[in-house]
Amino acid sequence: MNEQAKITSKGQITVPKKIRTELGVEPGDSLIFEKKGSNVTVRPARKENPFEKYRGIGNPGIGSGLEAINKYIRDIRGFDPDEQ
Repeated sequence: MNEQAKITSKGQITVPKKIRTELGVEPGDSLIFEKKGSNVTVRPARKENPFEKYRGIGNPGIGSGLEAINKYIRDIRGFDPDEQ
């Protein structure tokens, strides 16, 4: 997606609507400009992971992390290979 914006005399730009929608940003949000070689990318500055609120939603009673998942599976199976 390519969009254009003009820079004002104060160095300000208006981010085009399509870009704001695509990035999921609203008034008051911050953007990060990253320079890589001769290219500049723009991304939203996120304080928290937007998916964090969904962590564990499909796994009630199972802790997060590989060890918790393995323990849950071993409990269901009634078998722990570490106890042999």
